Amino acid sequence: MRPTAKFSLSFGLVTIPVAAYNATDPTAAVSFVRIHTADGGRVRNQPVCSLEGTEVSPDEIGRGYRTDDDAVVPLTDDDLDALPLPTAKTLTILAFVAGGDIDPLQMGKGYYLGVDGPAAAKPYALLRDTMERHQRVGLGKIALHGRESLAMIRPVADVLVMQVLLWPHQIRPMAGVLPEGEVKVAANEVRAAETLMDSFGELSEDDVHDHYREALEEIVAAKLAHREPAFEAGEERPAGQVHDLMAALQDSVRAAQRARGETEDTEGTEGADGTAGSGGGARPAGRTATKTAPRKSTAARKTVERQPAKRTAAGTAKGGTAAKKSAAAKRTGTKGAGTKATGSGKGAEKTVGTARGKAAAKQTTGRGRKAG
Repeated sequence: MRPTAKFSLSFGLVTIPVAAYNATDPTAAVSFVRIHTADGGRVRNQPVCSLEGTEVSPDEIGRGYRTDDDAVVPLTDDDLDALPLPTAKTLTILAFVAGGDIDPLQMGKGYYLGVDGPAAAKPYALLRDTMERHQRVGLGKIALHGRESLAMIRPVADVLVMQVLLWPHQIRPMAGVLPEGEVKVAANEVRAAETLMDSFGELSEDDVHDHYREALEEIVAAKLAHREPAFEAGEERPAGQVHDLMAALQDSVRAAQRARGETEDTEGTEGADGTAGSGGGARPAGRTATKTAPRKSTAARKTVERQPAKRTAAGTAKGGTAAKKSAAAKRTGTKGAGTKATGSGKGAEKTVGTARGKAAAKQTTGRGRKAG
């Protein structure tokens, strides 16, 4: 790999000669060429002189700076090398900040920085290990390809990486992008969205694979072979406007769980109106009638079955109250002289509690027999 530039990395009074290598490969991206649709011929961008109207060879093309009055001033490589800017040959680190302080919108092209000579190895490793230990990145300025840019230096594995940053004035304002008016989001919708986020899991190798490029290459191969392209049947994702946000969130969670082979578990999720529900929230009317109706009929049957048992238990409790009072009186009479009248009252309350427990036990036993 050939370096694209060589300069010095200044860290206080420590100078590290480095060579910059392109960290990205633009040729690996999908690209198209322009063709003439009538005959398939290539349409090329020919460098043509605006004054002579003739094609210009690459060795005759130089640089020029256009002024505000649309005049063009020629500039040579010697003119650019004579610029009195320290950033033309040296990247001086101005500050060390946390990586999270850098706006991702400012991230530009990345370069690997390698040592340029044996003497640079030790200070290179020192700067790399220090930034790694303190979780900091370095900010500075460097002139590359005829322009000065902000740059961020950060350690990646055992290599220092330089990321070119856009200037703050190059980031456009956000005016006109935000939704008009205030948008209110319910608390249960936020919880459902958090559940969906947790269900995504980790990225896999297949997730970061360029399937579009493979599919495009298959189309090209099929056209060359005069055949139909062969694609694997993929799952079609639903598209369109979301009319029920909670239902869409819940369906997304269930789909993610099914994709990982997990058991669906939506218990304890609140509905769209804030009440607890088995599905976790509001659903379309058709789907609710289909899934919930059997549960309601089952619950209704259980309620009908329980009613006689409740009445029987109530009758038993009422009918047995007199007997309990009598039994309590007898026990009060047989107690020793130290037993007070209030003790018989407590005994009666205890007996009533026992009767209630027996009635509940009978009811439970009855349910168990029916279930069996």
